[in-house]
Amino acid sequence: MFDINEKKRIVIKVGTSTLTHKTGRLNLRRVEKLVKVLADIQNSGREVILVSSGAVGLGMSKMNLPEKPKDTAMKQACAAVGQCELMYMYGKLFGEYNLTVAQILLTKHIFDSPRKNNVENTFEKLIAHNIIPVVNENDTVAIDELELEIGENDSLAALVAIFCQADMLIILSDIDGFYDGNPREDPDAKLIPMITEIDDRIRSLAGGAGSGLGTGGMVTKIKAAEVSMFEGIDMAILNGEDPAVLYDFLDGKQVGTVFAAAK
Repeated sequence: MFDINEKKRIVIKVGTSTLTHKTGRLNLRRVEKLVKVLADIQNSGREVILVSSGAVGLGMSKMNLPEKPKDTAMKQACAAVGQCELMYMYGKLFGEYNLTVAQILLTKHIFDSPRKNNVENTFEKLIAHNIIPVVNENDTVAIDELELEIGENDSLAALVAIFCQADMLIILSDIDGFYDGNPREDPDAKLIPMITEIDDRIRSLAGGAGSGLGTGGMVTKIKAAEVSMFEGIDMAILNGEDPAVLYDFLDGKQVGTVFAAAK
């Protein structure tokens, strides 16, 4: 039985569409509200781990590029510049609420590496000292996300949730949750409030990477849900347009879609 009151350690993944305007520049009002909500959640006694996209978009803006570069090396350069901007932003905004953040850049290979214990120990020490880890993929080393362009931070967030033994994974997207159709094309599409099993029907409803149901389509979010649920971790998809939706969700109100793992 899904009980939000039992969820103490929560991984929250935020996508580029939540953090930035269509111009690629920061959506300052939304980011400031997101940080305030996350700080409040942390202050309430829950443990927040933030998986944040947005580095490439911020790098493009900082480098005054008119459009997203097509070659991988230039995307890596954007990510390197943008990551500095991202952490400066989070450090400054969380600091206004007397909270400290820490940057953790990972590659997916670390989860199968003998060195994963080093990273696990770092997470535990940071969390124990009330510090919010801010996680992103190390795009200078790992280029999977840059080349595939399918929102692979969803998968990274699921792996982080497992790695940190989280109680809950929340993905903030640009859609209210998981629908039985594409709500942007079908006015009769209905939100599915809870999913307890991911079968072929759910996978087919997710569509492909270009379905337009999120930053990289809904398919990567379903994959993240499968990974999380297999490990007994519940996941939810919420609309990040208004970060206050996290309050509603954590208060037990019916928002978004919950993927409830079998316990």
